[in-house]
Amino acid sequence: MWDYSDKLKDHFFHPRNVGEIENPSGVGEVGSLACGDALKLFLKISDRTGRIEEAKFKTFGCGSAIASASALTEMVKGKSIEEASCITNQDIADYLGGIPPQKMHCSVMGREALEAAIADYRGQDPAKAPRGKIVCKCFRVTDEEIKRVASENRLKTVEDVTHYTKACGGCGHCRPVIEKLLAEVAAEVDTSCLPRPKDT
Repeated sequence: MWDYSDKLKDHFFHPRNVGEIENPSGVGEVGSLACGDALKLFLKISDRTGRIEEAKFKTFGCGSAIASASALTEMVKGKSIEEASCITNQDIADYLGGIPPQKMHCSVMGREALEAAIADYRGQDPAKAPRGKIVCKCFRVTDEEIKRVASENRLKTVEDVTHYTKACGGCGHCRPVIEKLLAEVAAEVDTSCLPRPKDT
């Protein structure tokens, strides 16, 4: 049995801001019912201040998915778009007092829904944004998504990637590709940490 924090359980049993916003400024929809998790996030942004006045959500998923979406709506209210854009999946997990490793993909889904809603507000079509090549066909996870989540959360193993994205949680055929992507991310991190040459 997973160990859920009291705050996560509270946001699951008493979710905040459930529902839709009439005439929203931006809408972000991620996940799919076929994969077991889906989230639709609605934002109302003030024309005068540029800050998020209201946030609501509708989701299909487990307790962690509901709690993550509920927490996210509380976190973004009152923030500017720029401030909200800086929220990471780890911020959502920390706000809830932690999320079991096997459920971290719920916080990632929240972050992705927020990005999609902000893109919609800015008049961009997130569906047309380059998202990379599908690596995990079972859960439709791309190489760019895996690399980004692995880099942001310092993931080391394929099991870590599965916890955060669901990739390799089905047939397992994508495992070798994920291992290669993790090696690429590790090499990039190592290179970025090298001391810069001194000016001569």
